Amino acid sequence: MLNKTELRSRLRKARAAIPEHTRRTAAEQLRRLAVRERLLRFRKIGFYLPFQSEMDLLPLLNQALGLNKRCYLPVVPDRFEKQLRFTRLSGRRNWYLNRFGIHEHWSPRSVRASQLDLLFVPLVGFDQHGYRLGMGGGFYDASLAYLRRRRTWHKPLLVGVGYELQMVAEVPHDPWDIPLDAVLTEQRLHRFQR
Repeated sequence: MLNKTELRSRLRKARAAIPEHTRRTAAEQLRRLAVRERLLRFRKIGFYLPFQSEMDLLPLLNQALGLNKRCYLPVVPDRFEKQLRFTRLSGRRNWYLNRFGIHEHWSPRSVRASQLDLLFVPLVGFDQHGYRLGMGGGFYDASLAYLRRRRTWHKPLLVGVGYELQMVAEVPHDPWDIPLDAVLTEQRLHRFQR
């Protein structure tokens, strides 16, 4: 089994090799599948803006906005913190690039992950047990650490988003890694048991 660094490198190269027209088609297929699976039934939904070759959630985000859902985007914290905050999208053009070159939406008010009903999480890879391989920054794991202490179900529902080719036999995981409830790809919704 590859370690996290080797697996991340291999999967990022595979994802980057997907042609642009295939990416657009996959994003639309993902949107239709999310609607069919009733993922937009939730009221407060956390999205992400695609970075580099990540699966594009913009078609799904636009549909959610059209349905008057409360849509939130992550804000990367200062260098000495790890927990993401989420700001609600508004009609204002309050955009900037964070230190990683990712667009963020600024708002004076933000919420924690625990205040969302559904959170779409980007990934580099995932396995059949719901373990996710991220970019390696640890921001989502730190933001969702409270879920390790849960005795009963707590919000949000965690749905990883990626391409079907990002599924691997096993993702190496650490005790602090938070498994996902499901992964949505262009082909299907993978559900995981807790």
